[in-house]
Parts: sequence; structure tokens; C-alpha cells
Amino acid sequence: MARLTNAELLQRIAALEEENTALRQQAEADPDATRPLPPPAEPVKHRRSWAWTLLAVVLIVLGAILAPVAVVASWAKIQLTDTDSFVATYAPLAKDPGVQAFITDQAVKAVQDHVDIPQVTSQVIDGITELGTGPVATKALNALKGPLAQGIVSLMTSTVQRFVASDAFAQVWEQALRTSHDQLVATMQNDPKAAVTVGADGSIGIQLGPIIDRVKQLLVDQGLTFASQIPSVDRTVTVAQNSSIPTLQLFYGLAIAAGAWLPWVAIGLLALGVIVARRRALALVWASVALALAMGLTLAALAVGRIVFVASASPSLVPSKLAQTLYSTVTDAMIATAVAVLVLALAVALVGWYAGPFAVPRRLRGFFQSGVASARAAAERHGITTGRVGEWLYAQRALLRAAVAVIAAAVVLFVRPITPALVIWTLVLSALAVALLELLQRPVITVPEEVDDDTPVMTVS
Repeated sequence: MARLTNAELLQRIAALEEENTALRQQAEADPDATRPLPPPAEPVKHRRSWAWTLLAVVLIVLGAILAPVAVVASWAKIQLTDTDSFVATYAPLAKDPGVQAFITDQAVKAVQDHVDIPQVTSQVIDGITELGTGPVATKALNALKGPLAQGIVSLMTSTVQRFVASDAFAQVWEQALRTSHDQLVATMQNDPKAAVTVGADGSIGIQLGPIIDRVKQLLVDQGLTFASQIPSVDRTVTVAQNSSIPTLQLFYGLAIAAGAWLPWVAIGLLALGVIVARRRALALVWASVALALAMGLTLAALAVGRIVFVASASPSLVPSKLAQTLYSTVTDAMIATAVAVLVLALAVALVGWYAGPFAVPRRLRGFFQSGVASARAAAERHGITTGRVGEWLYAQRALLRAAVAVIAAAVVLFVRPITPALVIWTLVLSALAVALLELLQRPVITVPEEVDDDTPVMTVS
């Protein structure tokens, strides 16, 4: 810098004083001219009215109400359209001791109703005595009529029991289920040609004809030729009776018709309720809680239905244990789905609360991020770093988190059957994926130019 003479220095001071005087006079003449401009006003945020909150509540409540109906409709659609699923559900009944005992008892009764075994044995013995047996032999043969009839019944019963307990019966049962799947659909539509019939009074029956024909052939093969006299049996055995069954049959048909779209309607209403809400994070939590409550009520209703069904079944028609087995076979899939959706709803509520703008979750997220940052820093001090890959992961972190969420949602929505294990593992793997991305990403650190006080400022972009 060049040195100034005294004269030049005095000249500059005089010029500055003159300029200062002129500015002071201007300020006195027009005070607003030198007043600093106010900061620009922030744009006024448009707050939604309470009507949006009311609409969100209505949509969420409707979605929660439709959710149990959707569970039943989805189950009905799968059972009546997927043959493999239908067979997998009802084939194990052939191995159930209660079912085997019931079928054996009914088959033996059906044979005895058409063949008078004591009369047949009596005619056989009378025919022998007419050939000219002595008095002692005739008396002995007549004494054998009762035990012989009981022995034949016992032999027939044991034969039926062995057949019903055999793998052959299980195969016949499974094949009958597979080939009669269309018959079951016809039953639910009250087709008179269906193998399983539902009467106007609420009675449910099954045809014993195929079973009787098989038992007849086995008896003939074992030398009991009298069994050839058994005619073809066209008999329906009532296994349950409930006056509300025709009404349930009607609603069941409606549920089947709605099974394809009703679950999506329920999900859509819940999602739309969250979208239109004024506080979406809070709405997501409450929508999930409402869905969980709906599934809890569904499980409670199925439990009550079990009690009502077993109590309404006549013991003279079907034993209590068999009624419980039949009810469990029908409702196990619905119970599993309801439990899975309950677990899913609670998981979504937990995730929504953790990711929401609430005080406690913010602190928890802060602890997690600080822990991850410490682990990342410790790794880099030891020369372990993800380099440019980590920088790319950091730059695309929002997109990658969204991808994890979409994949998890697709698994839960489209993988069937939905089970609690599926939901829990999907949630755990998603959480691990997000934590791994958080650990692998590498925030970009930039060092700008030094400021006036010679202190460098480091910023994270």
C-alpha cells in the first residue's frame, strides 16, 4: 500500500466529513429513505378446515368396518376358486379320529338299515337245520343265531374301521374333494345336484352312497356274500342343523362375489383417509389402530361363533368334538388371516409413530443416527469406508428407503396366504435393510473458502 502525505490525508478526511454531512441532512429531510427494509413476509400457509379431518375419520372408520368382511370374502374366494387350497384345507379330516369314528358309525347304520342281519343269519341256520340235523345240533345252531349276528356286525364294523383308517380311504377322500370341488360351489348356490346339500330348514347333509358302495365291495371280497344284497344307497346324512345357515349361505355367496375387490376397497379407504387428513402421520397411526381393533373384533366373533355352532349342533346328529373339528377346519384360514392383518396393523402403527413428527420418536431417531454416525466414524478411522458407493447411497437415500417400503408392501399385499410369520419377517428384514443402508451411506463433507475471521467452516451436504 502506498504512503499518503499529510496534505492528501487531510484532503480525504475533509471529503469524508462532507459526504457524512450530506447523508445526515438527507436522513433528516426523509427518514424513510434510510430506514432498513423489513424482511420479506413469509407466505401464509393454507390450513385445511376441520371438514377434512371429519372426512378422514369417516373414510378410516368405513375401511375398518369393511376389513372383517374383506377377510371373510377373501377366504371364501380362495376356498371356492383354488382347488389345491380347498383340498389342503379339508383333506386332513380323513385322518381325524373323530371324523373316522363318525363315518364308521354312519356307514354301519346305513348297512343295517338296508340288511336285517339277524334275519339273514336266522334264515341261514334254519336252512341248515332243515337239511336234517339232529335235535342236539339243531338246538346248538339255534343258540348260535344271536352270537353269529353280533359277530357279523362286529366283523362288518371292524372292516369299515380298517378301511376308514387306511391310506386308501384318505386317497379316496382327497380325490373326492378334488373332483367334487365344483359340487361344493353348486352346494353354496343351492344346486339340487350337489353332493353336499343344505335344506330349507338349515340342515346340512352329505351323501353316503360312495362310501356304502366301497364297503359293500370289501365285504363281498371277504366272503360275506350277503353284502351283495345291499342295494345302491341314495341317502343323505344330516351332520348339522342351524336355522340361520340359509341366511349365512346368502351372505356367504355375496362375500364370494365381493372377494376379489372388497379387500382392495378397504385398503383404499384407509389409505385415502390418511391422505386427506390434516395431520397425516397421526392419521396413519390411528388408521392402523382402527384396523387392528377390527381384526381383534373379528377374532372375537369367530370365537363366539364356535360356541354357537357347537351348541346348535344336535348331539344325536354329530358329536360335540366333531362339530368343533368341522368348525376349526372351516375357520382356521380366516383366523390366521385376521391374526396376520392384526400384526401388520400394529407394525404399521409402530412404524408410523416412529417416523412421525412426535417428540419421543425424534429423540429415538436422534439416538439411532448418532449411534450409526459413531460406528461409521470408527470404521473410517480404521480405514474402512464405502467411498463413492457410500456417497451415492447417501445421495439416493430417500429413493432407496422408498424402494424398501414398496417391496415390503408388495410382499404383504400379494403373497398368499398372509401369515403372522410373513408379516413379522417382512418387517424385520425391511428394518435391517434400512439400518444397513444408513450404515453404508457416506455423507459428503465439503469445506468452503475461509471466512473473514480465518476460521474454516465444514458443512455436510
